[in-house]
Amino acid sequence: MSKAKAKSDKKQVVTIRLDENTLRKAQILAARCSTSIEGLLALQIELLAGQEEVCERVELQAAILLDQSFHLGGRIRAKRNEFHKR
Repeated sequence: MSKAKAKSDKKQVVTIRLDENTLRKAQILAARCSTSIEGLLALQIELLAGQEEVCERVELQAAILLDQSFHLGGRIRAKRNEFHKR
């Protein structure tokens, strides 16, 4: 097993506090999904973290595209500084 793989397999314990009503609903949801509350929470946090990575990538790509400044068609008749001369 590589070191990178070993690091990703290392898990830590996280403690949260839930009110009784939320805990009961989480237990029911976990049972319906054939998992534990811990498994349910881990999956949801992994999904949220993955979405955050996607958002960061999309924002970076959008910034790069904006920096490239696209010509959207048509004919450019005058340059910006020429408008001020008119």
